[in-house]
Amino acid sequence: MITIKSILCPLDFSNASKNAFRYACEFAKSMGSKIYLLHIVEPRPMAADMTLTYIPVEEDLEKAAREDLEPLVADAKQQGVDIQADVMIGIPAEVILQQIVDFDVSLLIMGSHGKTGLSRLLMGSVAEGVVRKAGVPVLIVKAEEKEFIS
Repeated sequence: MITIKSILCPLDFSNASKNAFRYACEFAKSMGSKIYLLHIVEPRPMAADMTLTYIPVEEDLEKAAREDLEPLVADAKQQGVDIQADVMIGIPAEVILQQIVDFDVSLLIMGSHGKTGLSRLLMGSVAEGVVRKAGVPVLIVKAEEKEFIS
């Protein structure tokens, strides 16, 4: 019998990651797993041109992401899902790989392409980097695919 105690689900609010979150909720409900929902804010280089309009800093993006996660967490809890959400600042693949270890994750469910998917050919670079190094099973979910969740 397969036992999945915890699921890590990185969410960047792209369609693929939102779909991955739906999958994570279904797995969690059916297997009694806990979900660790994670949004990662990438560090931004400082602008050399101070005449540019305001560019949000990491702290602003972190605050906005926490606010955006709240309704998702509330909805999952209402469905009976044990869920914990966090926002971290860092390099996405590195943070995801570290959180797999820190939370002793059984399964990683993530989207195939993030918001920066325009330059990706087959799979997003974050997803590809994580799949190569993750020590746990990884389910990669596309934005649009055959629907398995009813």
